[in-house]
Amino acid sequence: EKSDTTEEKTDKVSETVTETPEFPVTVTDHLGRSVTIEKAPERIVSGYYISSSALISLGLEDKLVGIEAKAASRPIYSLAAPQLLDLPNVGTAKEFDLEGCIALNPDLVILPIKLKDQISTLEEMGITVIGVNPENEQLLIEMITMIAQLTGASEYQELLSYYTKKAEELEKVSANIADKPTVYLAGNSSMLSTATGKMYQNDLIEAAGGINVAKEIEDTYWANISYEQLLAYDPDYIIITPEAEYTIEDVMGDSNLTNLSAIQNKRVYQMPKDFEAWDSPVPSSILGKMWLTSILYEDQYTYETFTEDVAAFYNRFYGFEVDKEVL
Repeated sequence: EKSDTTEEKTDKVSETVTETPEFPVTVTDHLGRSVTIEKAPERIVSGYYISSSALISLGLEDKLVGIEAKAASRPIYSLAAPQLLDLPNVGTAKEFDLEGCIALNPDLVILPIKLKDQISTLEEMGITVIGVNPENEQLLIEMITMIAQLTGASEYQELLSYYTKKAEELEKVSANIADKPTVYLAGNSSMLSTATGKMYQNDLIEAAGGINVAKEIEDTYWANISYEQLLAYDPDYIIITPEAEYTIEDVMGDSNLTNLSAIQNKRVYQMPKDFEAWDSPVPSSILGKMWLTSILYEDQYTYETFTEDVAAFYNRFYGFEVDKEVL
């Protein structure tokens, strides 16, 4: 989704970091609601994969008593907190199990703002619930801070500081490059679906020192284009999203794309998919920016260094050892 520049967000990270407050705690959620919790919650329900991942990164996975559906499809759970796979699920944003959520007797419920009607119902029943909307990096930071304050998780400051440090390091990699490489980011459903300037993925490309060829498309988010338009873009690199329904081989073998520079130079890559979707604003999304930097500027930031950074990140914030061969 639409987001700020890296420089602006780096400043906001510093402003967001605060001391862990005493209870009771009051926060303003992403629906603009004032929410107060009297004491640290012991039973948490998360109905959104991004907030569930954030809870793991904050060391709160043992307090989860219910999570969103389709948890088994997300590798991060089996790697970092396999016990979550045995928890009751409360459905999805499209089919939320309100009664199942209530039956879990939660002290705190975290839901996407799409479920505002269900949030109102839970609030009316006296259940502490927040609506979150982590659709860009700043909103992700706000969500992490909100959850940390409501739960008393003090180590969130280290996570946010990591974002700031790495953003500054990535900026230096391409700071003096006048002719930055152009990037076409292909979406999940089709090679001809691409990320526009309104999206988080645009910020990912720019943070890695690239230029999004579809940035100027302003009337939509994921845009469907033609082969002719892609040939006119003629990107230096083609990047495929982690959860794409097609492969690098499909793209390289598409006869309509033979004349593209990215095809001729064999610069078609798929973002790793064995942990989380780094092209979305999950707590580990900084790794997506680091990965793309290692692709665009391999001399300045090697892939070997990237894999070391990934291993250190997941060991510190998610508590598991990364199999570097996977990367």
